[in-house]
Amino acid sequence: MNDVIMIGAGPAGISAAISCAQKGLEVLVLDEYLEAGGRLLGQLYEEPNGSWWNGISESDKLHRQAMNLGVQFELNTPVNNIEKLGDHWIIYTENKTLSTNHLLLATGAAESPVPVPGWTLPGVMSVGAAQVMTNVHRVKPGERGVIIGVNVLSSAIAMELKLAGVDIACMALPKMNAITNQQAHPKKVLDSLLHVSHMAPSQFVKMGSKLMKNDFMKKLGVSFYPKNGVTMWDIPIQLRKAVVNIYGNKQVEGVTLANIDTNGDLVAGSEENVATDFVCIAGGLYPLTELAAVADCPFYLIEELGGYVPLHNEKMETPLNGLFVAGNITGIEGAKVAIAQGTTAGLSIAQHAGVDGLEDEIKESIQVVEETRDNAYIQFHPKVKKGRKKVQDRWGNYVGTVSD
Repeated sequence: MNDVIMIGAGPAGISAAISCAQKGLEVLVLDEYLEAGGRLLGQLYEEPNGSWWNGISESDKLHRQAMNLGVQFELNTPVNNIEKLGDHWIIYTENKTLSTNHLLLATGAAESPVPVPGWTLPGVMSVGAAQVMTNVHRVKPGERGVIIGVNVLSSAIAMELKLAGVDIACMALPKMNAITNQQAHPKKVLDSLLHVSHMAPSQFVKMGSKLMKNDFMKKLGVSFYPKNGVTMWDIPIQLRKAVVNIYGNKQVEGVTLANIDTNGDLVAGSEENVATDFVCIAGGLYPLTELAAVADCPFYLIEELGGYVPLHNEKMETPLNGLFVAGNITGIEGAKVAIAQGTTAGLSIAQHAGVDGLEDEIKESIQVVEETRDNAYIQFHPKVKKGRKKVQDRWGNYVGTVSD
């Protein structure tokens, strides 16, 4: 039996493994992918100080540090199920059954692409798939593409594709329907982008965003938004155009765009075709929580964190004895926050395993998580701190109810 098992070899899982190993625990990390690193492997962006955040390099550093501490990794190992038997957590993989008293779920996030007519054609993919192809496998997804969906994730990946020499014809919204409401409404999309306007290379965009602090100015901004979009990284960002469909014979050949009004409704007769050989669909990320669900962990829908998240406290403990969580399973944030959360989770696990004198370290690590969150260059949700407060309030209510 292992002292600790981590499911997920991304930034949260590896950093938690390092913390546990540093306290003398034997650690096993499982991951379904062929390489350790998780979403770190696809990340590449320039930070405010001019340095570059290279996810592959950061992943390699964490992986090497963990290996040097004796952490064992079993990659290409999907986990099918987990359950609690007595004091032990039982983990079922395709090849073996494992057990531990301390289990961390660091399963990360998944993409939720919005449906668009023609999206089953070869050459249509999620933005995350295009990111992995380009940054990890060094294969261009195509020569000229269109990105459907304008959000923090798609904007960052558009920049990465541009750096790789891929031509992005434009970024546009999906057609309005019951499913795409949030992603297809120009004002709602503009709202979601204002908190990351500091990432824009254009001083015009940065200054303009500061003026749109109230609803009147936001409505004005959408009303007078250029029909051909605002260009960033030489990519037209089109909040007043929507992709009606993706067309092609046996593969993607182009998309049909149409103008939309301030409410996202199509303007009749404004359709135009744009030639392209690949299309990326971006609907955002949601916490990947299936294993926590089968473990019967309590859940809450926290929209500010991207979806349903397992109940947990600041020490990354769940209400289930010996079960911990860290990273995007707890809410959609960046890799640096996930690393900080992993450190906290690892220290909490070590304390739970009987290592004494860790209270001050845990408190300090929780403070580091907060500081990392406050200083995050990329924030996927503008009200993430409100979401975190909701989780802690739910924790207090749940613990109080159980105690009674």
